[in-house]
Amino acid sequence: MQHALILLGVLIAGMGLSVEAGLLGPLGEQVGHLSATLSIFMVGALLLSLALLFSPKRKLGALFKQPRWLLTGGVMGPMYVIVLTLATPLVGVGMTMVGILCGQVAASLAIDHFGWLGSERRQVDGYRLGALAMILAALWLM
Repeated sequence: MQHALILLGVLIAGMGLSVEAGLLGPLGEQVGHLSATLSIFMVGALLLSLALLFSPKRKLGALFKQPRWLLTGGVMGPMYVIVLTLATPLVGVGMTMVGILCGQVAASLAIDHFGWLGSERRQVDGYRLGALAMILAALWLM
């Protein structure tokens, strides 16, 4: 049951990314792509700051004791949002999201297979490669 709830949350979050792309494209056209990206992160930072204030288990001090390479994920977020802001008006939300999904699945299969970034190694089998091929086909068809 817990796995089903987590997968439901992941599905809803994925839908939220499509809504975000749909909002960012027009916003970027009106205020500029970097300004639109900044606005998304400012709103997110405000909401996370409020959530952290009311969190019973704040471990912000432990953040600075982690290896610095773990913090490089913060670079990926703005790059992702800038690409959304630029691509969505040109190719549409659907193609943008399928392209992003394709990149995410390809990278995640490599991370799982090789155990990169501290993750547990998970053998990539034909089914997973087939799923990636289907996503590539969907991107080509779109």
